[in-house]
Amino acid sequence: MSLRALIVAGGVFLAGAASAQDLPQGDPAEGRKLANMCRTCHGIDGFAKIPIAPHIGGEPAGYIAAQLTAFRSGARMHEMMSVVAASLSDRQIADVAAWYGAQQVSASVPAGADPAPAPCAACHGEDGIAVVEDAPNLAGETNIYIDTQLKAFRGGKREHEVMSPIAAELTDTEIRAFADWYGAVELTITSPE
Repeated sequence: MSLRALIVAGGVFLAGAASAQDLPQGDPAEGRKLANMCRTCHGIDGFAKIPIAPHIGGEPAGYIAAQLTAFRSGARMHEMMSVVAASLSDRQIADVAAWYGAQQVSASVPAGADPAPAPCAACHGEDGIAVVEDAPNLAGETNIYIDTQLKAFRGGKREHEVMSPIAAELTDTEIRAFADWYGAVELTITSPE
């Protein structure tokens, strides 16, 4: 990816986080209480309990808030998340985002592994921990989840200024290889409690 493309991508990601900045400051303690409704799928610390749900612990609070706001508004659709987010106030979104954003994450790439997939590393990091505020961590995600999301971007079910054109160029084989690479990274989430 060229320097110009990285700069444009970074600007687009940051612009996407702007709506989340309009939310009130979140309270992690209040968010911890709200996270009880998230625990079945995402875990109380954000380590997903089911393979079709992403790990959300340690994601930037702005990223989580932007995703919840998109589910609430209908800009992003999911049979479960759209229903859950529809009932959340701005304060509740800010609080739950603050809770999950307060989790500490680390990732370990398996010894001898190839470098991170080139189209992904500039935003999602060399170890799967995102280096751009509006990009999610991919470390330790199940290959099923990543495969599904990349195909959703490629097929137009999910739209994003950066991800849609990247995914449009990927073959099924590349998608599976990228998903397998991130799935092999060990993710550790540590609660601030």
